[in-house]
Amino acid sequence: MILVTGASGFVGRQLCRDLKHKGESVRAAVRSLSEINSLSGTEQVIIDNIGPNTTWHESLKGVDCVVHLAARVHVMKDNSDDPLAEFRELNVRATINLAEQAAAAGVKRFLYLSSIKVNGEETLDKQKFSADDDPAPVDPYAISKYEAELSLHKIAATSTMDVVIIRPPLVYGPGVKGNFNKMMRWLVKGVPLPFGMVNNSRSLVALDNLIDFIVVCMKHPSAPGEIFLVSDGEDMSTTVLLEKLAYMLGIPSRLIPVPIYILKFIAFLVGKKDLAQRLLGSLKIDIDKNRDLLGWTPPHSVDKGLKLTADDFYRTNIK
Repeated sequence: MILVTGASGFVGRQLCRDLKHKGESVRAAVRSLSEINSLSGTEQVIIDNIGPNTTWHESLKGVDCVVHLAARVHVMKDNSDDPLAEFRELNVRATINLAEQAAAAGVKRFLYLSSIKVNGEETLDKQKFSADDDPAPVDPYAISKYEAELSLHKIAATSTMDVVIIRPPLVYGPGVKGNFNKMMRWLVKGVPLPFGMVNNSRSLVALDNLIDFIVVCMKHPSAPGEIFLVSDGEDMSTTVLLEKLAYMLGIPSRLIPVPIYILKFIAFLVGKKDLAQRLLGSLKIDIDKNRDLLGWTPPHSVDKGLKLTADDFYRTNIK
């Protein structure tokens, strides 16, 4: 039996569907009855509030593997008085609480979806982040994810439960929200975008590739105790990404060639420095460890992932 937390989320829904398709027994942890409809055919348990004091006893009965996806996610602008405390409540303390109960219940493997932001915010020149780099989390979200990783390693060291940590970059695919969805909306509206000269290089991961890697890490004998980075293995610039998305959507990209230094200056003036870093900066990931240790390479190409994403966007927003 596999327990998936955050099962009604972007990654969780697809993971549950894929596991069921593979014949696995899946128990999906959801927060309310309204979330159950999207997980038909999967056993569900309602956890009203995932926190440091949540009781998981019933949910963990018969469970061999926990895939912990539930988290307080990163937002571009956090208005909390103490963002780090808020992130620690769910991303650290609640994770520790679940992991300790899982270990006590005899769970064999605990897989934690962390974030590439634990490695840092950007890579420079020909640098690539690797799983063996010294962590360099900057913002409260990344710090909370790293603290959760450290706590999980400690729990694994004092129990019989294996821990596997995966740090993905931006995940895209059918149903994607956030800035990726906004980019497609800009393109469809025909908004001229000043990104025709962006020569950065960024690693992304398609939802199907991430799910495939999660499934491998759930069972592979060499995965326990390891930290993995995951991506499509094909880096590209923001300019190329927008051009590819426009092509998949069947529309012109309308990209204007504006020098990077001008874009950075404008972003600074309007208080969008973080967004500019994601659009203009580089973030490259080395996934050689995945191939060498697990024999894993991304089964789907970037073009396939973008086509599925664009087709879903077109069906749900244009037709």
